[in-house]
Amino acid sequence: MPSPTVHNQDQDPVELMLKKTGCIELHYKVQECIAETGDWRACQDKVKEFRTCMQKYVDQQHKKYADVK
Repeated sequence: MPSPTVHNQDQDPVELMLKKTGCIELHYKVQECIAETGDWRACQDKVKEFRTCMQKYVDQQHKKYADVK
């Protein structure tokens, strides 16, 4: 059985980052919508959800590290 470190090296770094944010499922929804419609503009509701999730993560990180110098 491979170690988690080896498994993580095989994964896409963007996917790993999105998993950390908690927004990966919304990212997949955006991708699916674009694949189905062929037009990202038709997916703005999903894009907005994903953007909101990512902004929430960024805000949490800013608060977490606000006192770190």
